[in-house]
Amino acid sequence: MITEIFNPIISHKMAQLRDKKTSTKLFRMLVEEIAMLMLYEVGKNFESKEIEIETPLMPCRVKVLDEKKFVVVPILRAGLGMTEGVLKILPGAAVGHIGLYRDEKTHLPIEYYSKMPPNLDEKILLVTDPMLATGGSASEALQMLKDKGAKKIIFMCIVAAPQGIKKVSEDHPEIPIYTAAIDEGLNENCYILPGLGDAGDRIFGTL
Repeated sequence: MITEIFNPIISHKMAQLRDKKTSTKLFRMLVEEIAMLMLYEVGKNFESKEIEIETPLMPCRVKVLDEKKFVVVPILRAGLGMTEGVLKILPGAAVGHIGLYRDEKTHLPIEYYSKMPPNLDEKILLVTDPMLATGGSASEALQMLKDKGAKKIIFMCIVAAPQGIKKVSEDHPEIPIYTAAIDEGLNENCYILPGLGDAGDRIFGTL
């Protein structure tokens, strides 16, 4: 259920994203663009419906998505960086929020906020978080959504560590994971190596 997206354009932007010299403004833009590019791969399995429209010349049968079925769920705060990229492709989607932070000593996730649209059981949830490190926060967020009735969930991250992939895959084997890169592993502080640093700090300029 893990898909590492290989695309020369994404690889090019990932090289810029990883560079410590990249400015906050450019970093934020790159996260958004990579999320947009990833959605093309994620969307290959989306179900569409056929409708009839009028072109300037004649009636035409076309296939469309029901954007109202989608909910983008960023894991705060870094997940917000990917949200706008997804919404540029699916502007009719709703947005839910899950607030989790990692305890600096235990590295375990702690919830501080949650707000979701109604009828999650009828929606397709696109959960975003740039970094999948230990997998603790992601797994906790996914369980929260399942407890709220969500049936169809997709997890999108930009960089993943093997440890995080293992944790989420074991806890939620039915949930597909899409990532732009699978890195080597984690350091003693549970940061991804080689990674790209703290995504939240680099997105919001709080270094």
